[in-house]
Order: sequence, then structure tokens, then C-alpha cells
Amino acid sequence: MKRLRIGLALGSGSARGWAHIGVIRALKARGIEPDVVTGTSIGALVGAAYVTETLDPFSQWVERLSWREMVSLLDVRFNGGLIDGERLLDALESLIPERDIMSCGIPYGAVATDLTSGNEVWLRDGSILAAIRASIALPGLFSPTQLDGRWLVDGGLVNPVPVSLCRALGADLVIAVDLNSDLLRRHDIPDPQAPDPAPREAVIEDGALLGGPWMRWLTRLVRRQGGDKRRDVEWPSILEVVARSLNIMSVRITRSRMAGDPPDLLLMPRLAHIGLMEFHRAEEAIGAGRDEVERIGAELDAILGRRPGN
Repeated sequence: MKRLRIGLALGSGSARGWAHIGVIRALKARGIEPDVVTGTSIGALVGAAYVTETLDPFSQWVERLSWREMVSLLDVRFNGGLIDGERLLDALESLIPERDIMSCGIPYGAVATDLTSGNEVWLRDGSILAAIRASIALPGLFSPTQLDGRWLVDGGLVNPVPVSLCRALGADLVIAVDLNSDLLRRHDIPDPQAPDPAPREAVIEDGALLGGPWMRWLTRLVRRQGGDKRRDVEWPSILEVVARSLNIMSVRITRSRMAGDPPDLLLMPRLAHIGLMEFHRAEEAIGAGRDEVERIGAELDAILGRRPGN
């Protein structure tokens, strides 16, 4: 019998993407090592570490990462995005070796979005670091990448969980990881029917809107610009609106794409408590990925049973 080729489709989700590390570790512990790996955004980054056989040192770096260290890697330019990304890319080059995607021992592909046409772009050859940089270019945050005459941005805009690319690269059975399944439960927004609301300083000051203590200054700046005017009802802050809107977009696009091309097994780690930029919370995210694999252990055992020789 022909051995089924297992594909792993790693979804987008910014800092929540460290959960992919926990998923890969837990799958390996159960005897599942993917034959094909695809990723969108943070999924492309973790997937690249796996196919270049550098996941262990990469994971160690991630687990040591503090929010101050993360801030030091973010070079602010206000040119196409808040962050240029060169410092971050330099750091990644010390962890993930530059190589042609086709030379990796495992078929790999990353998803990006053509900023001009809006088309989905599959990056299946050429520089693996260039593919990562294009796939993680979250609009408004990271600057877009110019590659092969096109401006490319985050693939999560068009394909947050790249099941279709995984199948195109030869996977017979696809395990997908959706990091966005519970995002809409993350934020509470003001009830417009509730008069004279109490101030929500604790919610704003904890830096949770976009994630991480380093974002507090932006929250305070927005509040100052808004002034201290009293309103009949409390309005959502601009950061709440942006964060909530990104979450809605991610959830809706993910559901739409997977309805048309569902994976054979869907993992949905519970990650709503981790903000967009809370990269320093790797231990929690990795644990959530591991817990999700353990939660659906019976289904994974069934998959192992479908593989001849196991």
C-alpha cells in the first residue's frame, strides 16, 4: 500500500503562532512527523524552522525572548508600516539558515498576498528567508516585501490556514492548525445601551489590546488625543476597534477558506488570552499547542492507524 503523505498546514496569528511549536513537538511524541509543511505568516516562520532542522535552537530562542528583547528587534520607520523588519530578519538569519526552499528535505511552501492585485501568492522555491519575510508582513505593522517585481504582504489576508497549498505540494492527509478560532471572545467592548459607564482603566492599562507592555505608550497616546470629554456612552478606543476588526477578518476568512477546502484534522488551540504582539508569552502559547494535540489524541491515533506500517 502507498504510504499516506501527512501534511501540516500552520495558520497565521502573530504571537499566538508559538503554539505551532507545541503542536509539532506533541505530534512528534505521538509518532507523527509531517511529510509536507506549509505556513502563513507566523506559521511560515515556524514551518521554516522545522524544514531546515533548526526548530530546537529556534524554540530555545523563542522561549527566552522577553518583551524588551522583542522591542529591540523592531526598527520603526513609518515607511509602508510601523516596522521595517530588517533587525528581526537579521536575528532570524542567525537561527534559520538561508537556503533555497527546493533544497529542504521536506516540501515547504509559504503564503503571501500580492498588494497590487490582491491575489494569493504561493512561495515554493527561492530564498526561504525571503518567503518568511513576505508572509509575515502584516499590513500597517510590517513593511511589505518586494519580491519578483511584486509588493507582498501577509498571507493571512487571503489564506490564513494554507490547506490548499499543503494538498498542492502532495499531502494526502492534512492536519491544520487554526490559531484564530476563539479570537472573538478576546475583547469586551462597551455596551452602547449602558449609560454613564464606569471607567475601564484596568482593561486599557494592561496593554492587552494589541498585546504586550511595550504597546502601553500607544494606548496612552490615543487616550490623550481623544481628550477627557464625557460622553453619554463609552466609546470603544481606536485600538479596540483595530484589534477587534482584525480578529473578525481573520476568523471570517479562515472559516470561509476551510469550508471550501477542509482539512482532514483541525487543531484549534485556545489562545484568545494572548495578544497580537505578545511574543514574550511563548511558554503559554507552546503549552496551548501541546494541550490541543493531547485533547484530540484519539483522533490522532486514528490517523496513525491509517498509515500502513504503524
